[in-house]
Amino acid sequence: MTDTRKLYEDKITTPQEAVKVIKSGDAVVFHAGVCEPELLIAAMVERADELENVEVIHMTSLGQAKYALPEMKKNFRHNGLFISGPTRKAVNEGRADFTPCHYSDIPKLFREGKVRDNVFLMEVPPPDEEGYCSYGLTVDYAVAAAEMADVVIAQINRNMPRTFGEKIHISKIDYIVEKDEPIHELQMGSVSEIEKQIAHNVASLVPDGATLQLGIGAVPDMVLKFLTHKKDLGIHSEMFSDGVVDLYESGALTNAKKTLHPGKFIATFLLGTKKLYDFVDNNPDVLLLPVDYTNDPNIIGQNDNLISINSALQVDLTGQVNAETLGTRHFTGIGGQLDFVRGAARSKGGKSIIALPSTAAGGKASRIVNDFGVGGAVTTPRGDVQYIVTEYGIADLQGLSLRERIHALVNIAHPDFREQLLKEAEESGRCL
Repeated sequence: MTDTRKLYEDKITTPQEAVKVIKSGDAVVFHAGVCEPELLIAAMVERADELENVEVIHMTSLGQAKYALPEMKKNFRHNGLFISGPTRKAVNEGRADFTPCHYSDIPKLFREGKVRDNVFLMEVPPPDEEGYCSYGLTVDYAVAAAEMADVVIAQINRNMPRTFGEKIHISKIDYIVEKDEPIHELQMGSVSEIEKQIAHNVASLVPDGATLQLGIGAVPDMVLKFLTHKKDLGIHSEMFSDGVVDLYESGALTNAKKTLHPGKFIATFLLGTKKLYDFVDNNPDVLLLPVDYTNDPNIIGQNDNLISINSALQVDLTGQVNAETLGTRHFTGIGGQLDFVRGAARSKGGKSIIALPSTAAGGKASRIVNDFGVGGAVTTPRGDVQYIVTEYGIADLQGLSLRERIHALVNIAHPDFREQLLKEAEESGRCL
């Protein structure tokens, strides 16, 4: 205990001193999501005039992303493994890069050196008596990034929940900065009647004893509100939020029927409010594991009745799913959608669901389209897609011919666009 404490104290420094290790040309990887170490990032940005061509690599950002501002383009260049609000403009203006990759593959990219990793900046709770820190609310690629980095710098934040599943010893951390800061929270906004209807349709596909994977957003959270009458639901997901806590407290979610990790909530990161963070803090029934485990389709498929629920920006009339781009403009990234679609396909009794409103732009544009147009990305190929759900119904595409798919998807498109979609399909030579 004494030796561990001394080892810890010997590593304590200021943010400004810690980030002096960053050199021009380095690749700096950030702990993602709620664990983004904003104090360390701010100290790095303060050194901008001393640095050139520093590559900044991470998934989702919840911070200010000042390194991606136009005036920083000679000092830092962001490389997104996913795209989120703070960095989207920089990517679309060509001042930042985007690396398309499946969420489950990111640890391998670090371990094989295909994505560089000189310095890893992380934020974790204080160590236990043996000197081990949990990875807090985000594990995903952090274990691999910490292992492969030349230097690891950690902000120790007593407000960060201690989670089970993965941990790092302080002997593996080179510099420690102590600073307690509030943890980012995601507040769910109001839910529209359209989103409620979509959620109701999705919930109708969920049987008792199912294990759920949920994406982020109003629809997945609303789905949970329609499941309180179910029995023995479970969680194996890349993430979950407050709605899972509510479902657990209703008695519908027990994890008891899971065929893999029975009794445990499985995820790779968490994002919600203090209600969620208090629930997972020191809770041994919640395991946060690396994304190359949670999102491995072969692991996912070991859960019987795995129900995967994700969203999309567009679906074309052959069943292809675009969850990434609006024309040539990047909006998000590949993430873990296809990981779980394919995992659900391997699951006994599994189902994969893509849920989306039928329209966008205030009802002026259909999300079900004849084709994606120039720049439209295919996130999930048509051969993998099972259920597409809108507020107008459910289309099960498995086993359907292209002709049958067109009619099934037109039937769940907004009525204002159905005739137009059929006309476009006929003009493009599709068999009707």
